[in-house]
Amino acid sequence: MAKIPVGVLGATGMVGQQYLALLANHPWFEVRYAAASPRSAGKSYAGAVAGRWNASAGLPDPAVWDLIVEDANDVARAGAAARRGELAFVFSALEMGKDEIRALEEGYAAEGIPVVSNASAHRWTPDVPMLIAEVNPDHTGIIEAQRGARGWDRGFIVVKPNCSIQSYVTPLWALLQAGYEVRRVIVSTLQAVSGAGYPGVASLDVIDNVVPYIAGEEEKSEEEPLKILGTLAGGKIENYEALRISAHCNRVPVSDGHLACVSLEFGARKPSLDEVKRIWRDFRALPQDLGLPMAPEQCIIVREEPDRPQPRKDRDAGKAMAVSVGRIRPCTVFDLRFAGLSHNTVRGAAGGGILNAELLKAKGFLG
Repeated sequence: MAKIPVGVLGATGMVGQQYLALLANHPWFEVRYAAASPRSAGKSYAGAVAGRWNASAGLPDPAVWDLIVEDANDVARAGAAARRGELAFVFSALEMGKDEIRALEEGYAAEGIPVVSNASAHRWTPDVPMLIAEVNPDHTGIIEAQRGARGWDRGFIVVKPNCSIQSYVTPLWALLQAGYEVRRVIVSTLQAVSGAGYPGVASLDVIDNVVPYIAGEEEKSEEEPLKILGTLAGGKIENYEALRISAHCNRVPVSDGHLACVSLEFGARKPSLDEVKRIWRDFRALPQDLGLPMAPEQCIIVREEPDRPQPRKDRDAGKAMAVSVGRIRPCTVFDLRFAGLSHNTVRGAAGGGILNAELLKAKGFLG
């Protein structure tokens, strides 16, 4: 079977590089189009990233090095490639202002090119699904309403959420799915420096230090889960209102892997610790049932050791796509506390975007 030709917008940036590395030898997708800023346009991909290749996931397919980088602002050129059958959809890892990203992604969608975005510009657009593939795959059902409202034929936009919430939303969802009401959550995230991109946090700011502030991160951590857990209604997504989250977000001197320390309060019905562990160990979702290539076989991995999970030891679990949980114990203020860990530049960025694309293909939206 011929592979689906895909493109990466923002291909020379840190997340774009991760996309190209993770897509190497992908069974369904083949990178045929790379676009970035005007200063990179016209260069070979190898030339555009010379001296600044930073992807931890490996290297792209050899043919990618010879691709000529296009100007990501040249939507018409991408549309022409799509009409020639050389581009089926794009991953967006654009790094520019939100208004610029929003307009550019809409431009690609209007050209008939679906956009699977890692950017935050459209996360709060009411008819744009913000997907964690194991949690809310049903939100793809709003795509037809999104197209209809804008007069788009083939194009559409889906986004993935902020990397800081990957470590705890899926465990919370598993408990909700098991019939337990979760009312309140307090979470403290310890976030790796790679989450700031490249060159990111200055070494003198973070070595031998913890920075207890990341601009905009606490708001994202508190609000994005409510959309993800929400419901489709009247052509938009209505937030889940039965949950309140209070977040503290900290930058720590770790290369990759976001750790979340979570305390949660249940409703009247409260599971035992053994029941919580059983729910998490048994949790499977649509990506696992479909055998999607990027999906981890075990979505949530329960660690029994008293000092796990740890970023260096656990961030690569399940193809760096699993959530590792541990330190599961009673909470003296709420009901339960635990630590959750996920790989922020794989699960929380490019890998999560690729899994979303695989889900969209399986549901008939791509290809």
